[in-house]
Amino acid sequence: MATSIRLAAETEQRLDFLAAQTGRTKAFYLREVIERGIEEMEDYYLAADVLERVRKGEEKVYSTRQVRKDLGLDD
Repeated sequence: MATSIRLAAETEQRLDFLAAQTGRTKAFYLREVIERGIEEMEDYYLAADVLERVRKGEEKVYSTRQVRKDLGLDD
């Protein structure tokens, strides 16, 4: 899938330098950044969404005591 993005001049220069020094393509490094960063972004934004639902009372929450009891860990 082809996608285009605009980079700040400094970022593009850094990317150019890295690619030139290592012999890898800029596309290689962009893929790396995206693949490594997307998991963190998913964690952050999805957690923020759940937190907002909890604050609004739209998401059920459980106490540690209730979870331990339901899992049979207090035996």
